[in-house]
Amino acid sequence: MFPFRDHNPSGKTPYITYGLIILNCLIFFGYWGDIENYLLISDIYGNWGLIPARLSQGQGYLTLISSAFLHGSFWHLAGNMLFLHIYGDNLEDEMGHWGFLGFYFLCAFAAAFVQTMSAPYSQVPVVGASGAVAGVMGGYLLLYPKAKVDVLFIFVIFFRIFSLPAWIILCFWFALQFLNGVVVPSGSGGVAYWAHIGGFVAGLALCMPIFNRLGGTRFWSQTQGSPPHPDAQYRLQTSSIPKIRRNKK
Repeated sequence: MFPFRDHNPSGKTPYITYGLIILNCLIFFGYWGDIENYLLISDIYGNWGLIPARLSQGQGYLTLISSAFLHGSFWHLAGNMLFLHIYGDNLEDEMGHWGFLGFYFLCAFAAAFVQTMSAPYSQVPVVGASGAVAGVMGGYLLLYPKAKVDVLFIFVIFFRIFSLPAWIILCFWFALQFLNGVVVPSGSGGVAYWAHIGGFVAGLALCMPIFNRLGGTRFWSQTQGSPPHPDAQYRLQTSSIPKIRRNKK
C-alpha cells in the first residue's frame, strides 16, 4: 500500500522539484551499473555519504549535501523521488523556486544533524534524500492536512485505489518512523529513522512562518484543511475488486 499522487495541483511549473528528481536520478544511474562492485560503492559512500563519527569530529561537512543525492538501490531512489514528486510541487508553489530549494537543503541538514546525534560514533555511511523529503512531507502536513492523496492497495492480483486525507497518510508514516526509531538501535537495521524524524519535524517548523502568514488556524478554517483551489480530477479515480457471481443451478 503506497501513495502515488495527490489531488492538489500546483499553479506553477515546479522546476526545482523536477530538477532535484532529475539530478538524483542522474547521480544514481551514474554508478548503478557498478552497484555490485563492493569496493567502488564503499569508496563512493565512504567519501560522499554522511558518516556520523566523522561529522562529530568536525569533518565532512560537504557530505551534509552530497549524502542526500546518493541512494542504495533503485527502489530506495524510486520511493524518495515518488514522495518528492507528490508533495514537493505544492510547497514550491507556495515558497517560490529558490525558497523551496533552501527549505529542502535545510531539511536535509536537520535530518543529518538528528541522525548524527542519535549515533554520534557510528561509522556506517548514511545516504539518501529521505531526510529532506521527510521535511517536504512535514510542511505539506501543516499546510494541506486534508488534501486528497490516492493510495494504491495491492493484494495478490487485486488492487484498489483509495483517496485518503494527507494527514492520515503522513501521520501514520511519521508514527512508523518514530516507533522504529525508538525500537531499532540507531545505526543498525539499514534505515536512518532518526533522519526521517529530524527532517519531518524541521519541515513542520520551517513552514510555520508561511502557515502564520496565511492566517494560521484561520487558514485551516477557511479551507477546511484542503487546498485553497479545486481538486485535480483524474480519469482513474477509484477501482474495485471485481465481483464474481455464483452460477445458479
